[in-house]
This record gives sequence, C-alpha cells and structure tokens, in this order.
Amino acid sequence: MIANKYTLVLGASENPSRYGNIATKRLRKGGFKVYAYGRKSGVIDGLPIRTDFPTSEEGIHTVTLYVSAKNQDEYIPMILDLKPKRVIFNPGTENASFQKELEKKGIEADVSCTLVLLARGIY
Repeated sequence: MIANKYTLVLGASENPSRYGNIATKRLRKGGFKVYAYGRKSGVIDGLPIRTDFPTSEEGIHTVTLYVSAKNQDEYIPMILDLKPKRVIFNPGTENASFQKELEKKGIEADVSCTLVLLARGIY
C-alpha cells in the first residue's frame, strides 16, 4: 500500500500559501509518509524541511514536483537514482523530456495535481 511508502515533496516551503506546503500538510493528514525537501530548511506542522536529498534507501515511492521545469535539471539524476514508482508533474512543472526519460526507465510520469488526487481519494 502506498501509505506505507514515502512521498518526496520536491519544493517544500514554510510559506503556507505555497503548494508544496499545502501538499505536505494534506499528504500527512491523509496518512502518507512525507519527506519534505526544499532549498531552505524549516518546518511544516512539525515536519522538518530537509535540505539533504534522500537516497534510494529511504524508500521513496512517489516524487511530487513543485519545482518548475527550468529548475528541475539538477534534480533529474537524483530523482532517477531514487527509482521511484511515479513522479507527479503538478501544474506548472510539466517537462516533456523528463517525462519521456522516466517512461523509458519504467517510472510512471503522471501529469496531474497531487491536491486533486488527494481530494478525490485516488492518490
């Protein structure tokens, strides 16, 4: 079951108006384990925002992106090293070349919205 595996929120922020913050809170409220990653350390409802990128040993199942396509390049090799089952491209993060690269490696590239998936109960 996915609730037993981690979701990496890439682009987590302490700013409560940022979608990375909102998604982190809603994922946790839904019972999902979250690894919040951001450029700046901080805390979201008691969960630390980490500035060290996770490793494959952390058991990341899903990566949900809150980083624009132009800022994803540095993360692509690290995301691929995680070998997640899926990567969610939230609105504004779509990246056709990265999506193709994921699909070639058998990783689901889901152009969707984490908040909508959670609201519909189909995350």
